[in-house]
Parts: sequence; C-alpha cells; structure tokens
Amino acid sequence: MPVEVRLPTVLRQFAGGEAAVESEGATVGQVLADLSERYPGIAEQLSVGNSNDLPRFVNVYLNDEDIRYLDQLETQVAESDVISIMPAVSGGG
Repeated sequence: MPVEVRLPTVLRQFAGGEAAVESEGATVGQVLADLSERYPGIAEQLSVGNSNDLPRFVNVYLNDEDIRYLDQLETQVAESDVISIMPAVSGGG
C-alpha cells in the first residue's frame, strides 16, 4: 500500500526536487527500503547499519510520532499514514 513520505530539503535532490513522494510497504523499514530502491541516492543517506537501526542523525516520524518510541523500523503503516524524514539538528550557543 502506498504511503506519503515527506523528504527534507537535503534528500529532495535525489527525488527530482519533490518534497513528498509515495512509497510502499507494510512497515516503516519496508517503506524506506522501497524508497531507497526507487531513489538510489537516498539509500546512502538512510543506510541502516548491522543493528538494523537508522543512523543517529536521521529522525523518522510516523504521523508525528518518533518511530524510536514505537517499534522502530518494524512499526506498521497504513495507507493514510505519513512518514516524515528529518535530519537531526544540533548546536546552540
């Protein structure tokens, strides 16, 4: 089932400049795998390590809920769900 995936500015270059694209899968991990297959440049940015976790500098939200507090990449998705990928922000002074 297709779900909407919202991309941060840094990833849009790999998706033809689109701010949001559709991707398919039953879980967040499957959706991200499908996204990476459709847009190969995104795969490098979202590379999942041996522990099957997202890099610490990438935040993924399912309907405004951080997937790290759900079932992470195994979080189930429904057709009306929206996945947002956001780079972590740090700094201050």
